[in-house]
Amino acid sequence: MTLRSEPAAPPGARIGSVHHVGRFYVTTPIYYVNAEPHLGHAYTTIIGDALCRWHRLLGDDVKYLTGTDEHGLKIQQAADAAGLHPQEFADSIAPKFAEAWDRLDIAYDDFIRTTEPRHAAAVTELLQRCYDAGDIELGTYRGKYCVSCEEYYSAEELLEGDLCPVHKRVVDDVEEENYFFRLSRFQDRLLDWYTAHPDAMVPEFRGNEALGLIKSGLRDFSVSRTSLKWGIPLPWDPDHVTYVWFDALTNYLAAVGFGSNQAEYRDWWPVDYHLIGKDILRQHCVYWPAMLMSAGVDLPKNWAIGGWLLVDGEKMAKSTGNVVTPLDLVDTVGVDGFRYYVLANTAYGHDGDFSYDGIVARYNSDLANNLGNLAARVATVVAKKCGGIGPAPAADSPLAEHAAAAYEATAAAWDIVAPSRALEATWSLIRATNSHLETHEPWKLEPGPEVDAVLGDALEALRIVTLLASPAVPGTAQTIWERIGLDGAVTDQRLPDAAAWGGYPGGRPVEKGAPLFPRISTP
Repeated sequence: MTLRSEPAAPPGARIGSVHHVGRFYVTTPIYYVNAEPHLGHAYTTIIGDALCRWHRLLGDDVKYLTGTDEHGLKIQQAADAAGLHPQEFADSIAPKFAEAWDRLDIAYDDFIRTTEPRHAAAVTELLQRCYDAGDIELGTYRGKYCVSCEEYYSAEELLEGDLCPVHKRVVDDVEEENYFFRLSRFQDRLLDWYTAHPDAMVPEFRGNEALGLIKSGLRDFSVSRTSLKWGIPLPWDPDHVTYVWFDALTNYLAAVGFGSNQAEYRDWWPVDYHLIGKDILRQHCVYWPAMLMSAGVDLPKNWAIGGWLLVDGEKMAKSTGNVVTPLDLVDTVGVDGFRYYVLANTAYGHDGDFSYDGIVARYNSDLANNLGNLAARVATVVAKKCGGIGPAPAADSPLAEHAAAAYEATAAAWDIVAPSRALEATWSLIRATNSHLETHEPWKLEPGPEVDAVLGDALEALRIVTLLASPAVPGTAQTIWERIGLDGAVTDQRLPDAAAWGGYPGGRPVEKGAPLFPRISTP
C-alpha cells in the first residue's frame, strides 16, 4: 500500500450546499480502565457522537469507534492494588464505560477492548511490518518515565523536582533493554506530509503545536518492556511486551479489520477523524503517522484536537481528586442538557472551565428560555388560535432566509469539527423565530390567515431547528418532532434537502406536552 501523495478533500467536503455521501469513520481515544469514566472522557465522546450524528443526517455510512485501553503498567498496578488479575480488573471497569455512554445517548457503532483477539492480531501485524522495514531495533533505555502518562521524558521536559509536566508527580528512573522505534528517521517525511495536507489537524493552532514538536527534533521511542508482563508479546521476541503506544494506537486499525479482515479494512481505512485531547497530541500526530509510514499504511485524513475541561484550573484526573462524574450531572440537567453544555460551552480545541453554576446558567438560558420556550409558546398559541392543528408555512416567509443561513453556517461548522459554532448557528434560527413571534404577536390576533401564516412559519422554523439541533439533543429533538405532528424519526431525515424551507405539511396535530427543559432555580 502506498501513501497518498495528493491532499484529500476533508470529509463531508461541500461544493455549495451539495454533500458527497460516502463512508465516515471517527474514533475517540481509548480510555484507560484504571479508573471509572469522568467528565473528561465524556467530553470527547459526546463531541464524536454529535459529529457522527450529523454525518448520518447527511446520508453517510458512519462508523463511530470508542473503547478501552487495558494493557500497560498503569493497569497492572491498579489491578495489583485491587487484588485482582489485570484481566479481571479490566473486566470489572470496561463495562462501566459502555454503560456511561449508553446513558449519555452515545450512538457508537463499535466498542473495542485492547484485550480482544482482533486487537492482538492488528498489533502483531503492525509491529512486524515496522520491524521488517528496519525501523525497530534493540537498545537500552536509561531515563525518566511517568507511569500515568505511559511516557518517557527528557530532563528539559520535566518540571522542577523531576515532576511530570502533566500529572505533577515525580517520574521514575528506568533502565532496561527495549526495542526502539526509530522515530528520528521520519522528521522530514512527516513535515512533507503535513505540508501536503495543511488542513489535516484542526483547530489550526493545535496543529501548529504538533508541527513544532516535529521541527524541534524527534527522539526514538521504546516499543517494548521486559519488566512488564501484562500486554501483547512482540512477534519476533516474546520476552518483550509491547509498549503502550504501539499497542493502544493500533486499536483504530484493529476495529476495521487490519490484520484479520482485509475487505473491511479496504472499505474503512483511512480514518476520517481521530478525536484526541491535547495531552496526547505527540503520540497521535507525531508517533502514529510515523508508525504508519513505516508499515506502509495510509495515514489518517484528519485529527481533531480538543482542549481540557478544567476544574479549578486543573485537568480532571483521579490523581488530583477533582474528578466530575458525568452521570451525576445528568440527574441535574438531564441527558440532553448535559450533552448541550459539553458541545456549546467551549470552542473545541480550547480549554474550558467546568462549574455547576455554569452548566445551570447555560441550561436555563439556551434550553429553557430559548428552545424549550419556543416549542411551548408555538404549541400554546396553535391550541388557542388554530384548534390544535398546525398551519403550513408561507413560501415567502422572512424566516426562510434565516433558516437557509442557519443551515449553511451549521453545516460549515460541523465540517471543521466546531460544535459550539454549529450550535450557535442553529440557535440563531431559534432567536429569529422568537423575535418573529414577538413582532407579530399572534396570541393577540383573531384566528384567521394572518395567525396561520405566523404560526405556520414558526412551526417550519421549529422543524428545521429540530433537525439541526438533533446531533446535540437527540432525545429532545425527537420529542419536538412528534409534538409538532411529524411522522417517523428525525434520524430518518436527510440533509440538506430536509432543511429546505417548506417541509412542514400543515394540518398536523400539535401538542404542548410537559416542559422540555424546566427551569432550574439558582440561589
